[in-house]
Amino acid sequence: MARKRMRNRPSPHGPNPDQVAKITQPKWTLPPYEIASTEQLQLLHDKSMQILEEGGIAFYDDESIRILEQHQVKVVDQIAYFDRAQVMEYLAKAPSQFVWNGRNPEHNVVLGGDHVVFAPVVGPPFIRDLDRGRRDGTLQDLQNLIKLSQTIPYMHSLGAENVVPSDVPIEYRHLETMYALLTTGDKPVMGVYHTGPIAADTLALAKIMYGEEALRQNHILHCVVNVSSPRRLDDRMLSMLIQFAQHNQIVDVTPFILSGAMGPVSILGKVAQLNAEALAGIVFAQMVNPGTPCIYGSFQAVLDLQSGAPVFGAPESQLALYLSAQLARMYNLPFRAAGAYASSKIIDAQGAYESVMAMFPSMLVRPNFVLHAAGWLEGGLTAGYEKFVLDCELLGMYHRYLQNVSWEEDEWALDTIINEVPPGGHHLGSSHTMRHYRTAFYRASLFDYDSAEAWEAGGSIDSIQRANQKYKQLLRQYEKPELDPGTDEALRDFIERRKQEL
Repeated sequence: MARKRMRNRPSPHGPNPDQVAKITQPKWTLPPYEIASTEQLQLLHDKSMQILEEGGIAFYDDESIRILEQHQVKVVDQIAYFDRAQVMEYLAKAPSQFVWNGRNPEHNVVLGGDHVVFAPVVGPPFIRDLDRGRRDGTLQDLQNLIKLSQTIPYMHSLGAENVVPSDVPIEYRHLETMYALLTTGDKPVMGVYHTGPIAADTLALAKIMYGEEALRQNHILHCVVNVSSPRRLDDRMLSMLIQFAQHNQIVDVTPFILSGAMGPVSILGKVAQLNAEALAGIVFAQMVNPGTPCIYGSFQAVLDLQSGAPVFGAPESQLALYLSAQLARMYNLPFRAAGAYASSKIIDAQGAYESVMAMFPSMLVRPNFVLHAAGWLEGGLTAGYEKFVLDCELLGMYHRYLQNVSWEEDEWALDTIINEVPPGGHHLGSSHTMRHYRTAFYRASLFDYDSAEAWEAGGSIDSIQRANQKYKQLLRQYEKPELDPGTDEALRDFIERRKQEL
């Protein structure tokens, strides 16, 4: 299939983890982890096509039904039945990679190919920190999380509604949220996109900020279309998808599946359903506007069948992740992988284990986009300040991990091994060590490497306390990017006018 190609960006070069500066977007150089053979992957594809042809996908939106019928899709009682040849024809219209633009061009990133993008937690109604515990999110909390994303170099996007600002009336909450995203930082933003009318306001604000022509020519906003599994797209998701696709903005189609509830408990059945749902959304986006930049999303967790609660980091979820990533690569589509998910209510051993168990497998499948990469607690109901910065320590490690091994001549250190360090000696003071001792290894600033005695003498401060101090330090370090006063005034004028209209 013919694909659009974009210029590659350079790979990272071992940054100082404490440095607050732009970090080059990481590029995947490791072999992806694959568990299905070519024949097994084709079987998964065929089963997904059977679901699309025989079971269909419900589209609960009249405008969407008209678009489907204009493209000769069979629709019966709002259920669309897709022919497999037609699916492949429309998938070929989606670009394999594209640029996601920030307000500052230095922060532009590539989505697709071998490039990886980390974005923060999105959507929780609650916020938590060590000082005040769990509480409703506020506009100040939203702004703080955007500031952390802007300041921390391992985060490539400012995200969307990182926490719900409950102190802003719901009628125009999306306007203040979008204003905060556009003005607090200058990295790529997703936007606010819960419904078609909200997406329209988001696009209008983006036009004021970037200019109508720039928005038409570039991919600036990024929405997530959650399929209401099993096999249903509702009018809220579809109206928003249509708005973003018509404006050539990024559409991330991500089925939301909890095995045992929204999908079968079996791994293969779940992945076949997820694949069918994701492809239906991407194909529909191409029908709205051929060439719409799309991301193949994968969000699957298991349901604890004893308590009814979602479980994150389950081994079954990771096996499903490997398979869905293979399918996305087969279709040559950018892939969204799992973030630092945790069911735990606080940052404890459970939360840490769940987050690593969910996130590290994503690093094995050549991910292109990782949403909820920092800050997720309580199954996505809570955003945590300390969790945010601790997760970013992992992101720093992943940046280093994705660099792979350097094969430059200096890496061999043969002169030091042969001529400088005798048998039984040590490399602590060797010339090679002294040249590289500051950058040789990633050093997590929130992890303690002292002896037990030194740690106790320093007050026995644990990682949560260090993270509490760290996020406050980062907020003090935050510097607001410059914004043209005329543009700011135009944004506020639009917001105040829309508030009155709403």
